[in-house]
Amino acid sequence: MKITTRKMAYMAMLVVLNIVLTRIASIRIAIGNVEATRIGFGGFPVILAGIAMGPAAGGLVGAMGDIIGYWINPMGAYMPHFTMTAALTGVIPGLVIKLFRTETPNFWQLFIAIALGQLITSVLLVPYFLYKLFGIPFTYKVVSALITQSFNIPIYTTFAKMIMKRVSFSPAP
Repeated sequence: MKITTRKMAYMAMLVVLNIVLTRIASIRIAIGNVEATRIGFGGFPVILAGIAMGPAAGGLVGAMGDIIGYWINPMGAYMPHFTMTAALTGVIPGLVIKLFRTETPNFWQLFIAIALGQLITSVLLVPYFLYKLFGIPFTYKVVSALITQSFNIPIYTTFAKMIMKRVSFSPAP
């Protein structure tokens, strides 16, 4: 992955946006000392990085956002499981878009890429890790994540399409 100054600036901006949307501008519901549910749009900058700049950039934005976000605003002990999940949130959509082999993905290609990534990370991995690490019921978390993602996926897809139409993430000519 070639990182230009422009790409690095976009990635830094998306890391900051991820931290703000995840740690500050979201609704957090805790069970005991463990965050059981988070409602917000923190995953969108990570997904956008993966789709617009490639899976490696998406993975970096996700991992850096999680690590720096934890350092700024921790909730409980640090768990690398969630850093890996945050990185995969950007990697999976980026890989799916690469499989389509198109310069500008259409709405449905974006929808499939985002849905697949969110189903694997938010609906399966996060509930699994919350169950294994903290005993939060897996079924409860999967159902709540499915409900949340049924709203987030179409919103993320619409935002991604609008932003990619207006902003060029490729190097300037």
